Amino acid sequence: MVRSPLVFAVLVFAILPRTAMAQTSGEGLLFHETFDDAALKSRQWYDLGRVRIVGQAAAGEGCIEYEWTDANQPVQGSSPMRHQFEPTKEVFLRFYLKLSEGWGWSGRSYHPHLTHFMTTENSAWHGPAASRLTLYIEPVNGKLRLAAQDIQNQDARHGLTQGPLKGGYNGMFYDSPGVLFADDQWHCVEAQFKLNTLDLDKDRANADGIVRGWFDGRLVVDRTNVVLRSPDFPDMRFNQFLLAPYFGPGLLPHPQKLWIDELAVGTSRIGPLASTRPRSSTENARP
Repeated sequence: MVRSPLVFAVLVFAILPRTAMAQTSGEGLLFHETFDDAALKSRQWYDLGRVRIVGQAAAGEGCIEYEWTDANQPVQGSSPMRHQFEPTKEVFLRFYLKLSEGWGWSGRSYHPHLTHFMTTENSAWHGPAASRLTLYIEPVNGKLRLAAQDIQNQDARHGLTQGPLKGGYNGMFYDSPGVLFADDQWHCVEAQFKLNTLDLDKDRANADGIVRGWFDGRLVVDRTNVVLRSPDFPDMRFNQFLLAPYFGPGLLPHPQKLWIDELAVGTSRIGPLASTRPRSSTENARP
């Protein structure tokens, strides 16, 4: 039976662990994934193939594992996947991330990729690399990066909003000032994006969009003067999340893994779990 996004969000909230409920208070939650089992399709994830759930999670019984074994092979273990949600002008993300011991970076300033948001201006199956707007939440060279690109807008009336094309790509980058990912422990990653307003009478974008990032509850990125869209897209809303860990061909330094757990998307800040204790069998119940 297919449930509406609103009904699904209510059902998901009903089975949140008590520690997470203390942070959300039931306000604005769009969806929540514990990764305690591999039945992700039954919880409205799509465009996915393999799912590898392992133990030693941040909370609960499991977490999702992504593995790279060779620099010229795609990610192993689990595959990329998507989840749609009720369209909104403002979106918040929370997940826990753990990198394997001795984690190595790509040696480039633009890889690896990890998680993304996309909008109503593209289809449910559109690729993230050349869109009307794709947002990025990922660790790059140890820092937390929030970023945006809009390559597909190069022929739009107002053109690109995320900088000029360089080698076929563009982007605006908002990095934490210091290295944050420097060990093999679980860390809480949070992000907030709010679309800028538009002055349609003057046919211009207002520089009042918001990009914020938190690391283990500490604010490390804070921009309130961002442009994410132009008057070409007055009806743009966020409506799609992509979990898509990716190293470009030849950029993997050595075999390694990462794990993600307790992922939640909402219209207000969700915050870290009050604790990362195991959940009871009642808390692990599914709709």
